[in-house]
Amino acid sequence: MDLQAYFARTGGERPTAPDHAALAVLIRTHLASFPFENLDVQLGRPVSIDPDAIFDKLVTRGRGGWCFEQNGLFGRVLEALGYEVRRISAGVMRQVQGEMAMGNHLALLVTLEEQPWLVDVGFGGILTGPLPLAVGDEAHAPYRCGLREVEGYWRFEERYADGDPFSYDFTTGPADEALFAQRCGDLQTRPESPFVQNLVVQQRRGDRHINLRGRVLVERGPEGETRELLQNAEALVERLDQRFGLAVPEAAGLWDAICARHVLLFPDA
Repeated sequence: MDLQAYFARTGGERPTAPDHAALAVLIRTHLASFPFENLDVQLGRPVSIDPDAIFDKLVTRGRGGWCFEQNGLFGRVLEALGYEVRRISAGVMRQVQGEMAMGNHLALLVTLEEQPWLVDVGFGGILTGPLPLAVGDEAHAPYRCGLREVEGYWRFEERYADGDPFSYDFTTGPADEALFAQRCGDLQTRPESPFVQNLVVQQRRGDRHINLRGRVLVERGPEGETRELLQNAEALVERLDQRFGLAVPEAAGLWDAICARHVLLFPDA
């Protein structure tokens, strides 16, 4: 792990000790530096879970990525800094998809002074700090996040305003790395995968969360949310660059497909 290159990319400082305060700062800095995005899937480029490939994409080439990449990179950074880290397997919306969902999300458990903490920089920028592995919830403005126990699993839930929670289930045992590789392949190739169906780019900066799904750009903050419907391919490329720091001009070639999917997936937008 080239920590010097990582901190040059984030603009953060290497902590002097692997403690809770430093972990909270590292999470916030990572989220503000690396957007959650699936541009490679949309462009038909394979996404790898190889650590060197992830480092090259996110750190060297200045891109973002999804959970396998974001938490994969961040877990290695934490280990290099002296944290005790475990990769854990989770299932997004397992209560809907069943056990087949397990392994479609990578999260981290970090143990500090014998207390485990859920750490997740790969869930769209929702969780802005370490979450204690205990039943309860707390504010991660503009969201509320928390944990509860369901059917032998821990369930992480995030909620915005009065909307229904978005969740994933997990256990605390070591992750099945072969299952991660399989799910990573499924999510970028199967037609029913949400990452195949639509462009997704999200980023957290402080108490503001920016979310682009197809043509719809939503920004949430303490005062509420704003929405913009992108009108053309030029606007798409511009927003990717200006709002997320992603210089991907070839994304203009996705515009026709994005518009076609928009009619199906966002009929009211």
